[in-house]
Amino acid sequence: MDASDKSELTASLDPVTFNEVQLLLAEKRTSLSTMRTGIAVFAFPLSVLSVLIATSKSYDVHAVMPWLVPLVGLNVGLTTLGIYLITRAVLRIRHYDRLLDQLKGKSARLAELLS
Repeated sequence: MDASDKSELTASLDPVTFNEVQLLLAEKRTSLSTMRTGIAVFAFPLSVLSVLIATSKSYDVHAVMPWLVPLVGLNVGLTTLGIYLITRAVLRIRHYDRLLDQLKGKSARLAELLS
C-alpha cells in the first residue's frame, strides 16, 4: 500500500475516529517504550550478579558482606521494578489492542487500513 492509497483511506474515515486511532497507537508506542525500559531495568541486576559470581574467587565474602547485603537488596528492588514495568506494559498493550479491535469492528475502512 503506497502513500496515495493511505491518503484515500484516511480521507474516507471520520476525523474523530482517525484521531482516536492515532491516540491509541501513540499510547501503545508509549507502552512498548515502558516495556523496553522494564527489560533494561530487569537485566541490569542480573548482569551485576553474574559479574559478582564470576569474580567470587577474588574476594572473601565475609570481608565484603557490608557491601553485598545492600547490593543484593538494590538488585531485588530493581528486579521487582523491572517485573512491574514489563507486566504493566503488557497489560496496557493488550488493552489498547482490544480498543483498536473495537474501532476496527465499527469501520471497514479502518480495518483495511490497520490490517
